[in-house]
Amino acid sequence: MNCPACSRQLQKLQVQDIHLDVCQGGCGGIWFDNFELKKFDEPHEHIGKALLDVETDPHVTIDHEGKRPCPKCDGIKMMRHFFSIKKEVEVDECPGCGGFWLDEGELHHIRNQYQTEEEKEKATHQFFSELFDEDLEAMKQESAEKAEKANKIANMFRFLCPSYYKKGDQKWGAF
Repeated sequence: MNCPACSRQLQKLQVQDIHLDVCQGGCGGIWFDNFELKKFDEPHEHIGKALLDVETDPHVTIDHEGKRPCPKCDGIKMMRHFFSIKKEVEVDECPGCGGFWLDEGELHHIRNQYQTEEEKEKATHQFFSELFDEDLEAMKQESAEKAEKANKIANMFRFLCPSYYKKGDQKWGAF
């Protein structure tokens, strides 16, 4: 696989029983297959320490603005979005395979955002509740037509934040 940031050949790196693809000696980015990032994204997960100091080449140029190709899926461009509601780290995620590309240093920042997955989920739930619960609930109370609109708005978040919205978990019954 080639690096989506600098086009160099990615090198295989085994961390315990997980095989990752790393741009060792290039831009220092790391490719996580679907669900692998969850094993490294919290500070108490000691397995992630092995990835915090990937060797980089300071002469490598990286385009941080353009859409990047998924290193695994042929012809698919990754989506760039914030990793959490803190909006501190932007990551690239493949809509096809669900893998994540992290640029050099992003794993370190992600690991410092939340201590646990529960803390991250609680902060996200609180953030979206503060933004939408009251207005969507009011729409549902006004009429059946507005209730349908509220459900459509709520369902949009299933695609924007699929891991945070679970059926029946919101006051306004999003999913």
